[in-house]
Amino acid sequence: MNRNSLRSLKTAAAASFALAAPLALASPAVAGSTASNELRLGAYLVFYDSSADDLSGPFVPPGVNLKVQNVQTLYAAYIRRLSPHVLVELAFGWPPLTKTQGKGPAALGSVPYNGVVISTARWVSPTLLLNYEFGDPNARLRPYVGLGVNYTTFIDRQSTAAGNAASGGPTQLSLSASVGPAATVGLSYRIAPHWHAYASYAYAQIESDLTANTAGEIRKTHVNFRPSSIILSVGYSF
Repeated sequence: MNRNSLRSLKTAAAASFALAAPLALASPAVAGSTASNELRLGAYLVFYDSSADDLSGPFVPPGVNLKVQNVQTLYAAYIRRLSPHVLVELAFGWPPLTKTQGKGPAALGSVPYNGVVISTARWVSPTLLLNYEFGDPNARLRPYVGLGVNYTTFIDRQSTAAGNAASGGPTQLSLSASVGPAATVGLSYRIAPHWHAYASYAYAQIESDLTANTAGEIRKTHVNFRPSSIILSVGYSF
C-alpha cells in the first residue's frame, strides 16, 4: 500500500469516527479541511485582577477587604470543527486550589489580617467558545480568536485557621455561581498531520457573592475575580 492510499485510509477512518462521536455538535468538517475532532491537554496559568466590596456585617471595621492569589492548573479541551475556519471549543481545568488573602487593616483586634491567607476554594469552571481560525487550512501557523460563555461554581470552600481567628470563630463560606462572557486569542502550530501546539490568552468575567457565617453572624461581600489566563497546550486531531 503506497503512502497516498495509507493517508486516504487514515482520513476515512477519522471521518467515520467523527460521524459516530457522541459529543459531535455538527456534521463533519467539509472535504479539504483538517480533522473534525480534537483533544487538547496543557497548562492554565491564571492571573486574577480581583476586586471586592468591603466586607459588611457585625463587628467589621471599615476597609476590610480581600485579594485572590494567582494559580496554575491542568487545561483540557474538546474541539469540534464545523468548517475549515470555525470551531467549537469546550475548555475546562482541573479545579485549582485558590487562596484568598486578607486586604486592609494590618490586624483585626490582635489577629493579623493584611496579607494573611484567610480562605481557600476550588473552582469548576467550564468555558464554551466559538473560535475562528484565520489563514489557509493547510498553513502550518494559524492565528485564531474566540468568543463564548463561562460557567463557574465553587467547591471545597474553607476558612483557614487565620480566617476563623479573624472572624471570631469557625466560619462557613458560600460563594454564588457565576455565568459570564469569555474570550480568547491564540496561535496554532501544526507539528505533524494530527498534532498541533497552541499558545493562547483567555479572559472571563466571573463574579460571586461571598457569605461568611460565624455562629449566626453573617458577613458579606461581592467579588469580581476577572481572571486572565495564558494557556499552553498540545492537541491531537482525529
